[in-house]
Amino acid sequence: MTMKPEVGPLPLRRPATGTPDAPAAARTIYRRPILLSAQPTSYCPGCGHGIVHRLIAEVLEELGVADRTILVGSVGCAVFAYDYLRLDAVESPHGRAAAVATGVKRYRPDRVVFTYQGDGDLAAIGTAEIVHAAARGERITVIFVNNGIYGMTGGQMAPTTLAGQKTTSSPLGRDTRTQGYPLPVTELLSLLPGVAYAARGCIAEPGLIGKTKAMIRRAFDVQLEDTGLSIVEVLSTCPVGWGMTPTESMQRLESEVMGAYPVGLFVDRAKGVGQAMPAPVGRASPAGGCAAAAPGPGVPAKEAGPARPAEA
Repeated sequence: MTMKPEVGPLPLRRPATGTPDAPAAARTIYRRPILLSAQPTSYCPGCGHGIVHRLIAEVLEELGVADRTILVGSVGCAVFAYDYLRLDAVESPHGRAAAVATGVKRYRPDRVVFTYQGDGDLAAIGTAEIVHAAARGERITVIFVNNGIYGMTGGQMAPTTLAGQKTTSSPLGRDTRTQGYPLPVTELLSLLPGVAYAARGCIAEPGLIGKTKAMIRRAFDVQLEDTGLSIVEVLSTCPVGWGMTPTESMQRLESEVMGAYPVGLFVDRAKGVGQAMPAPVGRASPAGGCAAAAPGPGVPAKEAGPARPAEA
């Protein structure tokens, strides 16, 4: 377990910036969260990990639980989270973050424990660990960053890679006949009774980022309520792995990836929402509605089942 020391004690909450008698002179639009270290990033330009780090830091600061939170990182680009989040941290073997987090939480049930994992880690080598932790309803929170590719190792196809997407290990595009279909991890986990909360967010634009933060906040609330495992999948970018500029990668995230992986709430059992499937998200149609998106991650329309209505 490691803790990155910095000068002075870590305040649990940010001090007030003004009083009723002497209000602050200017309104602050943004400031770096206390839990986010002030150091240069090692992530590639346009990588979404930094945005997700900020959201986690803001949520834990607002909840006032930083002093009893433990981060479990795994192998991949996501492992660098412990360089930027000023939290106690444990590094797990590749794909085993959910298993390590289970041990930490069971030994220290008073701690807030969460994993931070990429899709190559969680959805491939870590499939067994996350499925069985979810089936047991372990009281942990999982932040699952899905950029549809193996980023650290050279841009190979991941279980979440879209059908037809070109990678270094599928140079002609993912062929579903020989390489299978993309794995909708969050939808699958949401069917398990041990999963108390499951949602999918996205970082494509500010409005979606705000909604994703609310999902992360709710996921940690669920852990504090001791009702089961909570997971938030965050659709993110890998400009280098995708062979795009940062701007192009954000555009693809919104126009293509969100169509295959619809964002929204899947289950929140404490609030009576069970196995809810969010409506597919697409670009606005000329008539002002929402254009129909792909029926699933790489599933041809003729193979898809009947559309499910959006939950109220």
